[in-house]
Amino acid sequence: MPADPLSLTPGQQLARGTCRHLRDMGFATLEEFVPERGLRVDVIALGPKGEIWIVECKSGRADFAADRKWQGYLGWCDRYFWAVDAGFPAELLPQETGLIFADAWDGEIQRMGPETKLAPARRTKLVRSFARQAASRLQALRDPGAAAFLSAGDAG
Repeated sequence: MPADPLSLTPGQQLARGTCRHLRDMGFATLEEFVPERGLRVDVIALGPKGEIWIVECKSGRADFAADRKWQGYLGWCDRYFWAVDAGFPAELLPQETGLIFADAWDGEIQRMGPETKLAPARRTKLVRSFARQAASRLQALRDPGAAAFLSAGDAG
């Protein structure tokens, strides 16, 4: 049975609502996705036409100020977004990025992130990694003992 959404951390609540919204738009999503060693994005979304979006969830000003890696994610997606709650000071977020207002139940795109098409080889690598990580997570749900065999090696 899923956890009570209110028992999740603020960042997890933002990710949950964002994923629900993106699902309604036809995207498949994964939370805490590793595109390569040293990077972990909060949400990656694979769209119906193969587009790849990354969403970083920020629960407050200090959380945003502490994020030093976000620009490294830009080369791993077609569009980049921040997900924040309605009380977040949105003026802190770079204007050249997308913006999603979210809570534990849903989200809404406030500003579309600009499109920067991925190189075909990187897109292929990401889609394969997305599929492997999603399949591994599903297998771990069905066979919890298999989780011991899952590794960050699936990110490659």
